[in-house]
Amino acid sequence: MFKKILIANRGEIAVRILRACRELSIESAVVFSEADRQSLHVRLADEAYAIGPAPSRESYLRIDKLMDVARRAGCDAVHPGYGFLAENADLPKACSEAGLTFIGPSAEAMEALGAKTAGRQLARRSDVPTVPGTNDPIEKIDEAQALAQSMGYPVLLKAVAGGGGKGMRVVNKDAEFSAAFRDAGSEANNAFGDARLYLEKYLEKPRHVEVQILADAHGRVVSLGERECSVQRRHQKVVEEAPSPIITPDIRKKMGEAAVRLARAGRYVNAGTVEFLVDAHSNFYFLEVNTRLQVEHPVTEQVTGLDLVKLQIAIAAGHRLPFAWETLTPRGHAMEVRLYAEDPDNNFFPSPGKILSRTVPSGPGIRLDEGIYEGWTVPNDYDPLLGKLIAWGNSREEAIARLRRALEEYTVTGIKTNVALFRRILNEPDFLRSEIHTTWLDELLRRPRTTSPPSSTEFDAAAIAAALFHATHQAGSAEAPAQSAEPSPWRAASRREQVDRQP
Repeated sequence: MFKKILIANRGEIAVRILRACRELSIESAVVFSEADRQSLHVRLADEAYAIGPAPSRESYLRIDKLMDVARRAGCDAVHPGYGFLAENADLPKACSEAGLTFIGPSAEAMEALGAKTAGRQLARRSDVPTVPGTNDPIEKIDEAQALAQSMGYPVLLKAVAGGGGKGMRVVNKDAEFSAAFRDAGSEANNAFGDARLYLEKYLEKPRHVEVQILADAHGRVVSLGERECSVQRRHQKVVEEAPSPIITPDIRKKMGEAAVRLARAGRYVNAGTVEFLVDAHSNFYFLEVNTRLQVEHPVTEQVTGLDLVKLQIAIAAGHRLPFAWETLTPRGHAMEVRLYAEDPDNNFFPSPGKILSRTVPSGPGIRLDEGIYEGWTVPNDYDPLLGKLIAWGNSREEAIARLRRALEEYTVTGIKTNVALFRRILNEPDFLRSEIHTTWLDELLRRPRTTSPPSSTEFDAAAIAAALFHATHQAGSAEAPAQSAEPSPWRAASRREQVDRQP
């Protein structure tokens, strides 16, 4: 196993990774920009190194600075987390040249699958169904618009190096195309340093279902089951759950086989996610591969009992996966909401500022992955994700009931958060019946609130019945996965001194 890992990221995902390192008795080194000097990941890490000014292009996106820190800190591996350079093939190349192990796929696999157009080409060669669209990047507006006209509106412009809804635009008619193409390209360039776009047919009201895969260097590739990620705002996932309420065992098997087949074709190693769109007739279409750890990985961990970050590290160290696909039986249901420092009543504008106080939920089936603390100032320079609140239950109904309760317990003062949005979503009849799709939330937010307060008697009765059933008929079965440990007070105090001593 590794001696010391450089965590090339920030925020809650950096905290998530360094906690896994500590449990594995591996030292961790983190980097921080000027805006993140007092961040939680800096306080918790064994070592922390300044890496530059607040703008990510001058700090977290500087591969040369990361390699310099890895050398000075004596690291033997690098974990990219998600976002920033996590899907940039130049980072694993730089690690290889520096004699470091990259905890993720090879640069070749990343280029074969991570680039959206290359992934589509490989999917078609691997007999994985794809959404109609282009196989190559389109750089000229006129050429792209002609293709959109021949394909028929609506169409979707997507960034070749994209993710998280960045560099993506739905175009409904000719008059919108030029502006959408320019805006998507500009946003993609700012987010990923790559302005290239491709075109795909826009499916009406599909569901977004993704399959988590793991692959080791010894030829074993496994599917860990699917996640439902259809509740999205402007193509950004907001609520995720596992398993998907609409996926039957037969479809799960077919999707898992397609994901594994694609990973094998791309010679993929480590953790990855194959994303699909599912139409009203349960037909699924390949969307893209995320060649990294996903934000929503905790819901898969909760229903499988696995630690994906530890498995990533073990795979990178050359270990074999200790299980086969057929041995995995998901247990219960898990649901995650993404907690943001933003104001839903003001067009979801970011809400940076000092956190004056906070109360965190606990109790059966509740997990909170976050990167904040009382007294910390949320910067305005990065994505405003504060953390993720995850609930596990024996059934979907029980998971929702627990998540409702946890959201009532969760409070943060000093900044605005999107907690009220989740309380609304969890009370919507369509959501409770799982009658959702990728534009469902956008449509919900455009209409006035008409639903009653969260007292849904029929749903609450179902949750109670489910809990009683499992208590009666599954006595002695596995309980909900364990909670993440709280940070040690002495560690927070000691980091204040250690950070100032770093170069």
